[in-house]
Amino acid sequence: MSFTVAIVGRPNVGKSTLFNRLTGKRLALVDDQPGVTRDWREGEGRLGPHSFRVLDTAGLDEAAPESLEARMLAQTESALEQADGALFLIDGRAGLTPIDEYFADWLRKWGKPVRVVANKCEGLAGESGYLESFALGLGDPIRISAEHGEGMTDLLDVLDALEESSDFREAEQDSEHALNMAIVGRPNVGKSTLINALSGEDRMLVGPEAGLTRDSISVAWEDDGRPVRLFDTAGMRKKAKVVERVEKMSVDDGLRAIRFAQVVVLVLDATGGFDRQDRVIAHMIAREGRACIIALNKWDLVDDPDTVLAELREEIGHALPPLWGVPILPISALTGAGLRKIMPKVWEVYETWNVRIPTARINRWLDDALAAHQPPSASGRRIKMRYATQIKARPPTVLVFCSKPDALPESYIRYLTNSLREEFGLWGIPLRLRLKKGKNPYA
Repeated sequence: MSFTVAIVGRPNVGKSTLFNRLTGKRLALVDDQPGVTRDWREGEGRLGPHSFRVLDTAGLDEAAPESLEARMLAQTESALEQADGALFLIDGRAGLTPIDEYFADWLRKWGKPVRVVANKCEGLAGESGYLESFALGLGDPIRISAEHGEGMTDLLDVLDALEESSDFREAEQDSEHALNMAIVGRPNVGKSTLINALSGEDRMLVGPEAGLTRDSISVAWEDDGRPVRLFDTAGMRKKAKVVERVEKMSVDDGLRAIRFAQVVVLVLDATGGFDRQDRVIAHMIAREGRACIIALNKWDLVDDPDTVLAELREEIGHALPPLWGVPILPISALTGAGLRKIMPKVWEVYETWNVRIPTARINRWLDDALAAHQPPSASGRRIKMRYATQIKARPPTVLVFCSKPDALPESYIRYLTNSLREEFGLWGIPLRLRLKKGKNPYA
């Protein structure tokens, strides 16, 4: 990607729709409700011969200092600092507004190329707004409809100019070889604060309000020279409490982040214990087969750390058999306590998640497990366990051939799974044991 372009404008003018159009994917949440986007997000845009980095930003609005809107504006400023130029979107159907004029002057002060784009101009609907936008004095406006894909070729001239004027900065992260790491948890447990602390910059919007994050935002980062892509996700509440359409879309976006992640950090509020929703999220992680660690955030607010940690370890151990032995790290994203322990554990469970065990070692384990505890009989006949092999990694999946797989009780399958986990140190990851009936050579 040779240059970076930011999409800016007041709320609800279609910035995220244009972002999705340029990237060719539905990465950003889109809704008629203003202010859906809060953090800026990036994607790889493609239009004609151009491949470029495109940034979607929060809606520009005047706001009092320290307010949520002011913090959103600061996030947009952060995106503009990285961009080679900007597309300033206005709503062609609504026409030019005082806020558009105010932020047009604001954009001039950045000293970067800015081009006005009148969106929602399908047919003749935005003709008057398009003509009004000439008054902003930012060059000839472009008329498009991001929703319907109209006018996209007119953007090529803008991209040509940006490519010529940019310094051709290449992306620092090799996304194809980066570790994908999702940060998940309930609302207001400190997920965005943790990403800011790990990356060393105020990349994510944070504050005391619950539910600030809506999109799953990816952040490119390096841990000791190794590329990592951090995914911040929206807080996941109980399903019965999620009634707004935007929140449902945010939760779905978070679930997609878990599916595409390799390691998931489940953030818990150490002052609130391990509740039912935490358990639901943890089982989602196990069901998707992701490696996992648990971060007990806000540890600086805990009065009796030793007692609380012992109770939480016991409770989590009993509640999460699919993630038996998951690393549990007390941290404080706000003060930085314990953060240095996170990435070594992340790389450790990632290596375990990718492990390949030789078939000979697995069959030696199976012989020892059978000698210690024979499988029960079915209809008066002993179930024979003949052979085992690992059929895949990420997560490790072991196939065991036996005479009557349907008759083997769940308790014995759990015994084999726990024995396999202990034998090969497969802690903190889902471990899958599959049974298959072997062919009878005399049939």
